[in-house]
Amino acid sequence: MNIDDYLRLGQISIETAVYTCAPILGFGLVAGFLVSIFQAATQINDPALAFIPKIGAAIVGMVLFGHFMINRIAGFTIFVYSQIGNIGVH
Repeated sequence: MNIDDYLRLGQISIETAVYTCAPILGFGLVAGFLVSIFQAATQINDPALAFIPKIGAAIVGMVLFGHFMINRIAGFTIFVYSQIGNIGVH
């Protein structure tokens, strides 16, 4: 493998990490934003109030996008294992 192959592997690794984390983080971000608007409107300043909707949003994100995330990780794993034979070959 040459330097271009290693750079491509790094690029695919980062893309896989971003694509698998983005749905859960996005749902958590939206839930946190909505809870903060609710807390500002009602002047309820309970820090524990923000955690339950974020956890629920993360679970919803995993249920909705879990199949996509598992397929993406499995595809990456297959790609990495297929590249093992090329390591050290010049």
